[in-house]
Amino acid sequence: MLTRRSFLAASAAVPLVYSRAPGMAANEKIALGFIGVGTMGRGHLGGFLGRNEVEVVAVCDVVKERLDSAATTVEKRYAERIKSGVYKGVKAYTDFRELLAHKGLDAVVIATPDHWHHIPCVLAARAGKHIYCEKPLTHNVAEGRQIVEEVKKAKIVFQTGSQQRSEFGGHFRKAVEYVWNGRIGKLKTVRIGVGAAAIPCDLKGEEVPAGTDWDRWLGPAPERAYSSVLCPKGVHGHFPAWRNYREYAGGQLADMGAHHFDIAQWAMGMDGSGPVEIVPPKEKSDRGLKFVYANGVVMYHNVFEKGADGKEVRADCVFEGTEGTILVSRGGISSLPDTILKEPLTEKDKKVYPSTNHHKNWLECVASGKDTICTAEIGHRSATICHLGNIGYRLNRALKWDPAKELFVGDEAANKELTREPRAKWKV
Repeated sequence: MLTRRSFLAASAAVPLVYSRAPGMAANEKIALGFIGVGTMGRGHLGGFLGRNEVEVVAVCDVVKERLDSAATTVEKRYAERIKSGVYKGVKAYTDFRELLAHKGLDAVVIATPDHWHHIPCVLAARAGKHIYCEKPLTHNVAEGRQIVEEVKKAKIVFQTGSQQRSEFGGHFRKAVEYVWNGRIGKLKTVRIGVGAAAIPCDLKGEEVPAGTDWDRWLGPAPERAYSSVLCPKGVHGHFPAWRNYREYAGGQLADMGAHHFDIAQWAMGMDGSGPVEIVPPKEKSDRGLKFVYANGVVMYHNVFEKGADGKEVRADCVFEGTEGTILVSRGGISSLPDTILKEPLTEKDKKVYPSTNHHKNWLECVASGKDTICTAEIGHRSATICHLGNIGYRLNRALKWDPAKELFVGDEAANKELTREPRAKWKV
């Protein structure tokens, strides 16, 4: 039976490019823990298990079947890599705070529901662990600012899981570069195609299944009865609908919006800022809200211009300028007129941060100490757009926003929407 120590000895011959931190040997692996191993967490787990520069040493979840499945996956993969013995070097935890105390742990991947990002991020930063956290980064604006400050204070490396900055064929990267280099003239309008804002949770209660710690799943959220819609039983292969409910997330506006608004902010050069006005549609609707920026650019939620055939010209992100339009989605990129994309960029043109793999970028930065492609500040600002949109739809009135102070201007009622008091046992 192989332990973690014998695994490291057996795998020392594998050539590695990275070290965990300055002063550490290049063949030392980054000891990695996973907080949350549901559908998204398992995807990340599979990705990191395929990387030689890390060793997964710990996993954590509030559902026993998922926890056991993740631990088994790790043990099986490492046993196959070694090609002899049975690997038993991964520790399973039901409390992420115990995982953070795991001896030798260097970094964590956080793939919990949105309402459970803030506390693990803060405590992991305080424990000196590097962090990869899923998007949207937070449940509310105040949480994001605290994460940014804790990460800065701890001097750890943070990656927000906004993978569109690195992956998906490079389509979004190309769109941003073409906007930056004036290929559509002066940017005037951005249109983002994502779903509706969050709604209050009204699900019926059910009996809590054996092996599920429902109270811990709720964490800082208000107490309510268990629902399999929010926390499915056992190991499942779908994305649970907690994303739709404001107690736990920001609706599809925030779920996919955290990806697409992030690209919009990037293209606008607003990674450290945001809009100055949030204007909901005149008639109550789940689409049509607009964000107005100080430079005059207007960004619309789910409203697109119509083409000659009367149909909306849609994409995940549409950038409209004085000389043309770029439409980009995960499946590809196009332009109106099509000549905009035919002439390639030159060496003299401004280029985006070089990254073609989000996991790899994080690990490289853990080794070098450099900033990742999507830092805590960037992730916070992108999530803030989603929060502002939800607040705008909820209050159904125009709001003025100060992106420097991160407060609504002269509107105390709106400012109360920027935070949420957690249940007493989960204050940090």
